[in-house]
Amino acid sequence: MGKLPVRALSTDIRAELKWNVTHRWNAARAFATYLDESQELYRDKNVLELGAGGALPSIVAAQNGARKVLITDYPDDDLIKNIDFNVTQNISCPVIRENVSVQGYIWGRPIDALVNTLPDTHLRFDLIILSDLIFNHSQHDALLSTCEAALTTANNTQDQDTATPPSVLVFYSHHRPHLAHRDMEFFEQARGRGWHAEEILTRKFTPMFPNDSGEESVRSTVHGWRLTRP
Repeated sequence: MGKLPVRALSTDIRAELKWNVTHRWNAARAFATYLDESQELYRDKNVLELGAGGALPSIVAAQNGARKVLITDYPDDDLIKNIDFNVTQNISCPVIRENVSVQGYIWGRPIDALVNTLPDTHLRFDLIILSDLIFNHSQHDALLSTCEAALTTANNTQDQDTATPPSVLVFYSHHRPHLAHRDMEFFEQARGRGWHAEEILTRKFTPMFPNDSGEESVRSTVHGWRLTRP
């Protein structure tokens, strides 16, 4: 795949981003805008993205002052090289680049390699990013298991600001409207495991795949949810 110029969102992130992607997912675009407008969630904190794809949300977090950003996707050479390309093209400052790591990771597996990227292996992550992942219905349990292991607890966080507790942000679209109820089982399962789940955002976009079946208004809407632990 070649370099595709991507128009940045209407924020001060970048006028142009060089991106190596097949599709510019609406959830990632909405995520980037939300993170750019909510820097208190991750500034000077540790951020983990699972199933990152193009890694736009992670790059925004890094550019806006996250202490450490770990970008992960399935351990396939092409996927990881793609993320490395996007990071290199869009983070030119050496100091910021040093705070960003990229590695392969399979959801649900032990997180030792993830926490080894942190300056202290007793630490965990303050924010976990899940962008357009919950359509993987068979992986809900694995995603939640990783989040439970990798997210710091409110008692252990270095930041005592209770207004921004450790959280998992989950942005998605219902790409298959007839299976929307299966997507939502992720949040039902999370609540059953003790998480507090709340919807924090809805935003309309042009549908990514206009010829797909299913109600267009459903497929074109991005939803954002936040998971926290009591």
